[in-house]
Amino acid sequence: MKIGIGGDHHGYGLKETLKKFIEESTDHETVDFGAHSSDAVDYPGVAFEVAEAVSEDKVDRGVLICGTGLGVAIAANKYPGIRAATTHDTYSAERAQLSNNAQIITLGAQVIGPEAAKKVVEAYLNVEWSGGSQRKVDQIVDKESQFLDQNFKDAAKSSC
Repeated sequence: MKIGIGGDHHGYGLKETLKKFIEESTDHETVDFGAHSSDAVDYPGVAFEVAEAVSEDKVDRGVLICGTGLGVAIAANKYPGIRAATTHDTYSAERAQLSNNAQIITLGAQVIGPEAAKKVVEAYLNVEWSGGSQRKVDQIVDKESQFLDQNFKDAAKSSC
Protein backbone atom coordinates (compact mmCIF):
# COMPACT_ATOMS: atom_id res chain seq x y z
CA MET A 1 0.00 0.00 0.00
CA LYS A 2 0.97 3.59 -0.56
CA ILE A 3 0.45 5.71 2.57
CA GLY A 4 0.10 9.50 2.42
CA ILE A 5 1.57 11.09 5.53
CA GLY A 6 1.56 14.68 6.62
CA GLY A 7 1.12 17.16 9.38
CA ASP A 8 1.82 20.63 10.63
CA HIS A 9 4.91 21.84 12.49
CA HIS A 10 3.58 20.39 15.76
CA GLY A 11 3.42 16.98 14.11
CA TYR A 12 6.69 17.21 12.18
CA GLY A 13 8.83 15.11 14.54
CA LEU A 14 6.24 12.37 14.96
CA LYS A 15 5.57 12.37 11.21
CA GLU A 16 9.25 11.75 10.54
CA THR A 17 9.31 8.95 13.13
CA LEU A 18 6.20 7.29 11.69
CA LYS A 19 7.39 7.69 8.10
CA LYS A 20 10.63 5.88 8.95
CA PHE A 21 8.70 3.23 10.90
CA ILE A 22 6.30 2.55 8.02
CA GLU A 23 9.08 2.34 5.45
CA GLU A 24 11.36 0.13 7.57
CA SER A 25 8.83 -2.09 9.37
CA THR A 26 6.13 -2.74 6.79
CA ASP A 27 5.73 -3.52 3.11
CA HIS A 28 4.15 -0.10 2.57
CA GLU A 29 5.67 2.99 1.03
CA THR A 30 5.00 6.56 2.09
CA VAL A 31 4.32 9.78 0.24
CA ASP A 32 5.29 12.77 2.39
CA PHE A 33 2.99 15.80 2.11
CA GLY A 34 4.91 17.88 4.68
CA ALA A 35 5.62 19.67 6.87
CA HIS A 36 9.22 19.29 5.87
CA SER A 37 10.64 21.11 8.89
CA SER A 38 9.54 22.46 12.25
CA ASP A 39 8.81 25.85 10.68
CA ALA A 40 5.19 26.93 11.13
CA VAL A 41 2.75 25.33 8.68
CA ASP A 42 -1.04 25.56 8.83
CA TYR A 43 -2.53 22.08 9.13
CA PRO A 44 -5.60 22.53 6.85
CA GLY A 45 -3.55 22.72 3.66
CA VAL A 46 -1.61 19.54 4.45
CA ALA A 47 -4.80 17.73 5.50
CA PHE A 48 -6.54 18.78 2.27
CA GLU A 49 -3.60 17.52 0.19
CA VAL A 50 -3.61 14.10 1.85
CA ALA A 51 -7.41 13.87 1.60
CA GLU A 52 -7.27 14.77 -2.09
CA ALA A 53 -4.56 12.18 -2.75
CA VAL A 54 -6.67 9.51 -1.01
CA SER A 55 -9.80 10.62 -2.88
CA GLU A 56 -8.00 10.45 -6.23
CA ASP A 57 -6.42 7.04 -5.43
CA LYS A 58 -2.90 8.47 -5.56
CA VAL A 59 -2.40 6.91 -2.12
CA ASP A 60 -4.33 4.07 -0.50
CA ARG A 61 -4.61 5.51 3.01
CA GLY A 62 -3.44 8.49 5.00
CA VAL A 63 -1.89 9.35 8.36
CA LEU A 64 -2.14 12.96 9.53
CA ILE A 65 -0.51 14.50 12.59
CA CYS A 66 -0.96 17.83 14.36
CA GLY A 67 -0.79 18.79 18.03
CA THR A 68 -3.99 17.00 19.03
CA GLY A 69 -4.99 15.13 15.86
CA LEU A 70 -8.30 16.96 15.96
CA GLY A 71 -7.62 19.85 13.59
CA VAL A 72 -6.30 17.63 10.80
CA ALA A 73 -9.29 15.29 11.26
CA ILE A 74 -11.76 18.16 10.96
CA ALA A 75 -9.98 19.53 7.89
CA ALA A 76 -9.64 16.15 6.14
CA ASN A 77 -13.31 15.36 6.79
CA LYS A 78 -14.31 18.48 4.84
CA TYR A 79 -13.06 16.80 1.68
CA PRO A 80 -15.98 14.98 -0.02
CA GLY A 81 -15.89 11.23 0.42
CA ILE A 82 -13.24 11.21 3.12
CA ARG A 83 -13.62 9.60 6.52
CA ALA A 84 -10.79 10.56 8.87
CA ALA A 85 -10.72 9.29 12.45
CA THR A 86 -8.64 10.50 15.38
CA THR A 87 -7.01 7.49 17.01
CA HIS A 88 -4.69 7.23 20.00
CA ASP A 89 -5.02 3.53 20.81
CA THR A 90 -4.81 0.33 18.79
CA TYR A 91 -8.46 -0.65 19.26
CA SER A 92 -9.71 2.67 17.84
CA ALA A 93 -7.24 2.43 14.97
CA GLU A 94 -8.48 -1.03 14.03
CA ARG A 95 -12.14 -0.01 14.39
CA ALA A 96 -11.56 3.12 12.30
CA GLN A 97 -10.87 0.79 9.39
CA LEU A 98 -12.99 -2.25 10.24
CA SER A 99 -16.18 -0.44 11.31
CA ASN A 100 -15.96 2.87 9.48
CA ASN A 101 -13.75 2.30 6.45
CA ALA A 102 -11.73 5.36 7.46
CA GLN A 103 -9.21 6.13 4.77
CA ILE A 104 -7.23 8.39 7.08
CA ILE A 105 -6.26 8.25 10.74
CA THR A 106 -5.09 11.25 12.69
CA LEU A 107 -2.82 11.50 15.69
CA GLY A 108 -1.83 14.21 18.14
CA ALA A 109 1.89 14.61 18.63
CA GLN A 110 1.21 16.31 21.97
CA VAL A 111 -1.13 13.50 23.02
CA ILE A 112 0.67 10.28 22.11
CA GLY A 113 4.29 9.24 22.32
CA PRO A 114 6.24 7.82 19.38
CA GLU A 115 6.22 4.17 20.50
CA ALA A 116 2.47 4.15 21.10
CA ALA A 117 1.93 5.99 17.81
CA LYS A 118 3.86 3.27 15.96
CA LYS A 119 1.56 0.63 17.45
CA VAL A 120 -1.52 2.64 16.48
CA VAL A 121 -0.34 3.05 12.87
CA GLU A 122 0.63 -0.60 12.67
CA ALA A 123 -2.80 -1.68 13.95
CA TYR A 124 -4.52 0.56 11.38
CA LEU A 125 -2.41 -0.67 8.48
CA ASN A 126 -2.75 -4.34 9.42
CA VAL A 127 -6.54 -4.49 8.94
CA GLU A 128 -8.67 -4.27 5.82
CA TRP A 129 -12.24 -3.06 5.45
CA SER A 130 -14.48 -6.05 4.87
CA GLY A 131 -17.88 -4.38 4.87
CA GLY A 132 -18.32 -4.14 8.65
CA SER A 133 -21.02 -1.61 9.52
CA GLN A 134 -21.70 -1.07 5.80
CA ARG A 135 -25.22 0.12 6.56
CA LYS A 136 -23.87 2.88 8.83
CA VAL A 137 -21.15 3.94 6.40
CA ASP A 138 -23.79 4.08 3.64
CA GLN A 139 -25.87 6.44 5.78
CA ILE A 140 -22.89 8.79 6.13
CA VAL A 141 -22.16 8.65 2.40
CA ASP A 142 -25.84 9.23 1.55
CA LYS A 143 -26.09 12.30 3.81
CA GLU A 144 -22.91 13.73 2.32
CA SER A 145 -24.32 13.18 -1.18
CA GLN A 146 -27.54 14.97 -0.20
CA PHE A 147 -25.59 18.00 0.99
CA LEU A 148 -23.41 18.04 -2.12
CA ASP A 149 -26.42 17.69 -4.43
CA GLN A 150 -28.27 20.50 -2.63
CA ASN A 151 -25.25 22.80 -2.75
CA PHE A 152 -24.88 22.10 -6.48
CA LYS A 153 -28.56 22.91 -7.06
CA ASP A 154 -28.31 26.08 -4.95
CA ALA A 155 -25.21 27.21 -6.87
CA ALA A 156 -26.92 26.54 -10.21
CA LYS A 157 -29.97 28.59 -9.16
CA SER A 158 -27.88 31.54 -8.03
CA SER A 159 -25.89 31.66 -11.27
CA CYS A 160 -29.00 31.94 -13.45
